[in-house]
Amino acid sequence: MATTVTPVRKIAVTTPLKKLARRRRGRPVHGILLLDKPSGGSSNHALQRAKRLFDAQKAGHTGSLDPLATGMLPVCFGEATKLSAFLLDADKGYETTLQLGVTTNSADADGEVLETRDVPTDLTEEQFKLVCNQFKGPLQQVPPMVSAIKIDGQRLYKLAREGKEVERPARSITIHDLQVLSFSGSTARLAVKCSKGTYIRSLVTDIGEAIGCGAHVTALRRTFVSPFERLEMLTMEHLESRFTADFKSLDELLLPLDAGLSHLAAVSISEEGLATFRRGQSPFCVPIAKADSSAQGVCRVYDEHGVMVGLGELSETGEQVAPRRVLQFT
Repeated sequence: MATTVTPVRKIAVTTPLKKLARRRRGRPVHGILLLDKPSGGSSNHALQRAKRLFDAQKAGHTGSLDPLATGMLPVCFGEATKLSAFLLDADKGYETTLQLGVTTNSADADGEVLETRDVPTDLTEEQFKLVCNQFKGPLQQVPPMVSAIKIDGQRLYKLAREGKEVERPARSITIHDLQVLSFSGSTARLAVKCSKGTYIRSLVTDIGEAIGCGAHVTALRRTFVSPFERLEMLTMEHLESRFTADFKSLDELLLPLDAGLSHLAAVSISEEGLATFRRGQSPFCVPIAKADSSAQGVCRVYDEHGVMVGLGELSETGEQVAPRRVLQFT
C-alpha cells in the first residue's frame, strides 16, 4: 500500500532574522553628549565613533560642522533623538581665523585657490573693525557652494565637486555679536554669536569682499550651541579614557533628555494620564513650569515621578496636553 506524504507548508517570515538582529544591536542609551568634534573628519564620522564607543542603539547630532571645524557637536542618544529637532533652531557661537587676500572654491583652507589679491597696505585694525561692524544684526546671506543645502533636489557640495556653480537664494540670518579678537594686517581672528543657518565661511567671504581683497577661513571652532554655553565639551580621547566594560563611567557623562529644553513650559500628568498620552490622546495636566519668551506652543511632559515622557501641545485652556513626541524607554 502506497504511503502518502503531505508536503510541509513553508511559513513566510515577514521580518528577516538579520533585520531583527540588526535592530537589537547596541544598548538602549538615552541622553545628550556634548562632543568636542576633532578637525579633519565629518560630523557623521565623529557621531559614529561616539555611537560605537557607547554601544548605543540609536544616535544623531543637532547640526553639522565642516570637516575643518572643531568644537561643540551635541550628540543625542536613544530617545533624545526625538527631541533633537527642537535644538536645531538654537543660536551658536564660533571663533574663526581668516586669511585676507586669498579666495578658495570652498571659502576655507580645504578648497582650491581661486584668486589672490593684494590686501590694502593702509588697512588698520580700526578700519577692519569698522568693516566687521557692518555685518552685525539681521542679514541676507548667500550660502557657499560647498554646503549641504539642496537646490532642485541636489546637494550644493555635489554640484561643486562637478565644477558647477548655481544661483543660491539668500537666507535671513542674524549676527548677534561680532568681535575682533586679533588683527595682523593679513590675518584676523573673530568671535561670532549668530542665529541658526549662519555660514561663517560666507560671513568671512563677505567681509573680504567688503574690504576689496577677498578672504577665506583657515580655522573654525564652534564654542557653543545654545543653551549649552557654559557646559564642558568632551573630547574623544577623554571618552575613550573613561571606557569601562559596564559603560557606567561613560553614561555618567550624558546630560538628561531635557537638558536643552528648559525654555519650554512643563506640565505633569497622572499615571492614568500617562496611559492616555501614550495612546495619542490628550490627558488632563498640571502646570509645573512656565515657558520663557522664546518658546512657542510646545511643552515638556512629565509623569508624577518627575520623569520626562514626551513633548506636548497645551489646549487653549491649558488644562489638557496633546502628544507631539512620546518617549518610550525599552
